[in-house]
Amino acid sequence: MSAEKTPSPKPGDGPARPGRRTPLIVAAVAIVAAIGITAAVVGGGGDGTTSANGSGSVAVVSGGDTTRAATVLDRPFTKPGLVLTDTKGQKYDLRERTKGKPTLVYFGYTHCPDVCPLTMSNIAIAKKQLPKADQDKLQVVFVTTDPERDTPAELGKWLPAAGDPSFTGLTGAFSTIQAGAREIGIGIDPPKKGKDGKVVSMHGAQVIAFSPTTDQGYVLYGEDTSVDDYAKDLPKLIKGENP
Repeated sequence: MSAEKTPSPKPGDGPARPGRRTPLIVAAVAIVAAIGITAAVVGGGGDGTTSANGSGSVAVVSGGDTTRAATVLDRPFTKPGLVLTDTKGQKYDLRERTKGKPTLVYFGYTHCPDVCPLTMSNIAIAKKQLPKADQDKLQVVFVTTDPERDTPAELGKWLPAAGDPSFTGLTGAFSTIQAGAREIGIGIDPPKKGKDGKVVSMHGAQVIAFSPTTDQGYVLYGEDTSVDDYAKDLPKLIKGENP
C-alpha cells in the first residue's frame, strides 16, 4: 500500500497534516484572504513559476470571506492542454472534451490513503443531490499523479468505488501530467519508493472548477471542502456563476 509523506515544513507552507502534503497554494490563499489584499500566490512542487493567468503556476486572489470553502480567483487559470488516456484506453483531450461544460479537475492517485478517495466521495455525494439535468452537465476529471501504477484499467475500477461511474479518469506520461498540473498552480512530485518499500506520492490537493461560459478555472477548493460545501456551490458552478 502506498502512502503520502509530508515534507519538512518551509516558511509560508502553513501547518501540515500527517500522511499527506498540505498544498502551498491553499495555505497562501488563506493568508492573502486574511489580510485583505491582492497578491500573487505561488504553487509549490515544481521548477518555479511563469506568468499568471494560466500560463504558469501563479494565481491572484483578493481578500474575502475566509469561512467559505471556495476561493474565487481574480485571474482565472487557462484550462491545461492535456491530452491523455481515459479508462477505456482512448485518447482524451481535456480542452476539447470539456469545452463549454462545468468541469472539476483533481490530481491524485488510486493508492492514496485518505484525501483522494474522500475528495472524490464528497463530490459524488454532492453531485447526486443535483437535478438529473445538472448531473449530466457536470464533468469531474481525475488525473493520476502515479501513472505507472494507475493504468486505465486500475482507474476504471477505482473511480466508481471512490466516487461515481461518470467520473473521468486519465493517465499518461508523468512529465505531461506534471506540466499540466503546474499550469493551474498544482505541484506534484514523481512517486518514490521509501526505505520501507512503500511508494510515496506527494501532490497538491486542490480541486479547480472551470466555468462552462469561459472554460477558465476560476474557483479553487482545498482538501477540507465538505459534501455540504460542494452541494451548496455546484448549482452555481454549473451555470458559471461565482459561488
